[in-house]
Amino acid sequence: MAILSLQSVRKEYATDGQSVLALDGVTLNVTEGEFVALVGRSGCGKSTLLHLAGAMDFPTAGTVLIEGQSTSNLDDARQTQLRREKVGFIFQSFQLLHTLTVQENVELPLLLAGKAGARETALERLHWVELHGLSSRYPHQLSGGQMQRVAIARALAHSPRILLADEPTGNLDTTTGGVILNLLLRLTRERKTATIMATHSLEGTSVCDTLVRLRDGRIEEITRR
Repeated sequence: MAILSLQSVRKEYATDGQSVLALDGVTLNVTEGEFVALVGRSGCGKSTLLHLAGAMDFPTAGTVLIEGQSTSNLDDARQTQLRREKVGFIFQSFQLLHTLTVQENVELPLLLAGKAGARETALERLHWVELHGLSSRYPHQLSGGQMQRVAIARALAHSPRILLADEPTGNLDTTTGGVILNLLLRLTRERKTATIMATHSLEGTSVCDTLVRLRDGRIEEITRR
C-alpha cells in the first residue's frame, strides 16, 4: 500500500477575489523506500503538492491519504499530531534557529512533541548525517552543506514515514548538492521513507526512482526508473 496517495486532487486559492487553480486532478501514489522528484516551471504546482502531501494545506476536491488516513478528516489537534509523527520537512533555506546549537536544533521537534530521550535521539540522527562531532556548534559556524545536513537530521528526528524536500540543493554548489542528494537517497533506502523532492536541478532527478513532470497544475508525465 502507498504511504502517500493523492487521488484526483484539486486545489484552488482565492486571490484578490479571483480563483486560482494550483492543482487540477492530480493522482499520485508513493510507496516506502521510493524517491520521487517533482519537476516543472515555477508556478506549476510543485510546492502546492508538497504542502498537501505534508498536511500543511488541504485539497479543495479529491483526497490526500497518509498511510490510508485522509488528511481532511482530522481536527486541528490530530492534524498537528500527524505532521509531527508522520512527516519530515526539508527547506531550501535550511530554517535553522541560529540561537540554538546543532544538537538543540535537532532536539527541538522532539521537545515540542513531548518525546523522551530527545538528546540521545538528536545525537543519533546527527551520526546518520555524519555531523556528530559538530553538535555543539551554532549554524553560523557551519558551511551550507553542513547546515542542510542538520536540517535533514532535524527532519528525521521523529522517524517520519514521509520526507518532503523543497529545493534542498537550491542554495548549494553542484558538488555539495550532490552530497546532499546521495544522502537523501541513502536515508530513503535505509529508513524506508517515502521521499518527495521538488527540484529544478537536473542532477537532482538523476538519483530518483520516479520523475513527475508538472505543468499548469497537472501531471504531464510520470517516469519510473
